[in-house]
Amino acid sequence: MVRRRPATGAAPRPHLAAVGRGLLLASVFAAAAFSLPVAESSCPRGAPPPFPDFLKLPNLSLGLSSRSQCTDDILMYPDNSLVRDISRMQQSNYGREGFSHITVTGALAHGTKEVEVWLQTFGPGQRTPIHRHSCEEVFIVLKGKGTLLLGSSSLKYPGQPQEVPVFQNTTFLIPVNDPHQVWNSNEHEDLQVLVIISRPPVKIFIYDDWSMPHTAAKLKFPYFWDEDCLPAPKDEL
Repeated sequence: MVRRRPATGAAPRPHLAAVGRGLLLASVFAAAAFSLPVAESSCPRGAPPPFPDFLKLPNLSLGLSSRSQCTDDILMYPDNSLVRDISRMQQSNYGREGFSHITVTGALAHGTKEVEVWLQTFGPGQRTPIHRHSCEEVFIVLKGKGTLLLGSSSLKYPGQPQEVPVFQNTTFLIPVNDPHQVWNSNEHEDLQVLVIISRPPVKIFIYDDWSMPHTAAKLKFPYFWDEDCLPAPKDEL
């Protein structure tokens, strides 16, 4: 009995045909990929989205020439300028020997609304009147040393004052309506203070002594350094 051998050359044909079709399809897709346009993204990767026009800031430029001119105008120190030279400000003793007052910034002189600043110098032995006012007052001692005398506002009169030593680089607050007096008790050097008051211009009630009733204290308004800006009211009688 003779057996027939299968033909060895016929089997590979279907396999080669499949491979040929695969290569043909691959070449077709590759050609299509090169020929089709690629859509561009409206937001490229890594780039932020477009900034809305209404949020864009204007292009500001600070010119050195205009800035220098503005600074030069300020440093000319006119009375109404932003920066002023204290050494060129008006100062006076207002009839009190051994005393000097400068209104650094004031309500009547410069138009401040909430605070007023004074620079005051007391010669040896000099003192303020005994007085009170319905505003807060802060003292900063720049030079020298002295004594703060502080009376009572809860009694009918100031009474025996409390004596508090003050000296350079100290500060103290005068409560509203408390009678007080600042005294340069040093016999050898000046006492210089920076004073800040609230609710300007100041209305001051002056006492003759510590036993004078509060109701008898005399109102002085405008005060001496405010008289040039606000004349005292005339008596119509």
